[in-house]
Amino acid sequence: MFGDGTVVVKAAYGHTPGHQVIYVKLAKNGPVLLTGDLYHYREERFTDKTPTFEFNGAQSLASRANIEAFLKKSGAQLWIEHDLQLFRGLKKAPDYIE
Repeated sequence: MFGDGTVVVKAAYGHTPGHQVIYVKLAKNGPVLLTGDLYHYREERFTDKTPTFEFNGAQSLASRANIEAFLKKSGAQLWIEHDLQLFRGLKKAPDYIE
């Protein structure tokens, strides 16, 4: 996004026709991948199932495979938007993640 690799928007089609995820390199926290609705819950991560309301389930599975490969390569933390356990462990305002 800025040309320095600190913020990268990656295609992850399937949930919607133009669904994307965002990779950020945080100075102190390290790399994080914000997945939006690529996964809705952590339990979905290693299954071959997608919700019935996905725009294209097969495309979602292909995007998930690409993202899993990217996670291994980048070493990024995976943040799933609807993951309550993750949410409970994250800092909340006025604290922040660096």
